[in-house]
Amino acid sequence: MTIQLELAPQTEASLKAQAALQGIALEEYALKVLEEAAASRPAGAGKLTREGFHAMLKELQKGSEKLPKLATSSFSRESFYEDRA
Repeated sequence: MTIQLELAPQTEASLKAQAALQGIALEEYALKVLEEAAASRPAGAGKLTREGFHAMLKELQKGSEKLPKLATSSFSRESFYEDRA
C-alpha cells in the first residue's frame, strides 16, 4: 500500500534526523515508525474494558487526597450559573 503524507516542516526535520542517526532512508524509517505504532496497539484499541476503566479511575484518583473537600452544594446548577439572571 502506498500513502502520501503532507508533513509539517518540524516533523519532517525530526524524522530525517532520526533516520540519519539510524543510517537508513527517511522512507524506511517512516515505515518502521508506523509499523511499530501499529504493533503496539492491539486490535480493538479504544474499547475500554470494565477492568481497564477501573484501572484508569484509580490512576486519576492518585493525588486526589490533596484536593480540597467541597460541599455537595458547591455543585448545584445555581452555583454554575449564578451570574445569569
